[in-house]
Amino acid sequence: MASPFRRFIGMVFLVTFVLVYIFLAMVIGDITMAGKHWSIKLIFFAIAGLIWVIPAGLIISWTYKKR
Repeated sequence: MASPFRRFIGMVFLVTFVLVYIFLAMVIGDITMAGKHWSIKLIFFAIAGLIWVIPAGLIISWTYKKR
């Protein structure tokens, strides 16, 4: 696969992944964290706010991988 095309596919997949991840984290957090203490909410949203970096890094590394 040509490098510019691979980067385009990676960009589209990364943007789609992040949007879906944000929506799912928000919905799961809203459903499960209703009525919880603020510190539990803080921990949940801190973890949910950082965990997307791992799959995003894999997508970016695939995008810039050389043949």
